[in-house]
Amino acid sequence: MTGRTRFMDVSLKQEESMAKEAYNQVMRQYQNQMLPANHAYTLYVKRVAARIIKAAGMENLDWEFHVINSNEKNAFVLPGGKVFVFTGILPIAENENGLATVLGHEIAHQLARHSAEKLSFTKVAIFLGLMFSVIFDPSYSVQRIVMDLGMMLPFSRKCETEADKIGLQLMAQACFDPRESTRMWTRMSDTERGLSLAFLNTHPASKDRVTNLEKWMPEAMDTWRKSDCATTNAYADMFNKAKLAYW
Repeated sequence: MTGRTRFMDVSLKQEESMAKEAYNQVMRQYQNQMLPANHAYTLYVKRVAARIIKAAGMENLDWEFHVINSNEKNAFVLPGGKVFVFTGILPIAENENGLATVLGHEIAHQLARHSAEKLSFTKVAIFLGLMFSVIFDPSYSVQRIVMDLGMMLPFSRKCETEADKIGLQLMAQACFDPRESTRMWTRMSDTERGLSLAFLNTHPASKDRVTNLEKWMPEAMDTWRKSDCATTNAYADMFNKAKLAYW
């Protein structure tokens, strides 16, 4: 989707094994904060995610949806389709389109297999770091700095930017309004305090994300229009507003 050449030496089986371990760790860590599967927030996340998953063509995975009762403004998807959303990000998402921005980004990581790619890249970075130390820095005193600032952090930001781009297309294909993505990241930016040094972070600054999303917006809007979303959403609104029968 982005035309980027990349190195990958982690098999799907290896990725699945590591994901299971990570999943068990997350479940143990937040077991007392997990909302029930029938909670309104969990159903809300599941409903929005289902449309994006269908747009991504990934319905074959064993998807699970978990909402963690925490003020943390975060969400992530583990390989294999395990979705975790913290309640702290829901007010910032504000609506379905905002939540689709968040979930589209996280599901894009899954679609692009960024976890496996990062592990593959880490092996290369460690090898190059050792070579640097042997030739230039036998004491290993600057190896970590070179690896982090020169390789790992820029690579992480590149994957995050790629997930933003793919996620924008996924939410548009799923008939969520892509224009809400810039509003959502603007709201996120408003919650951030203090000086943010982009080169020290694993993620791009929220303001930079807004700039990129605005650049990609014409293509996303074209996808949204071609998906016949106006008609689709009109029918959805009709059903949502209709009086329902209860037994």
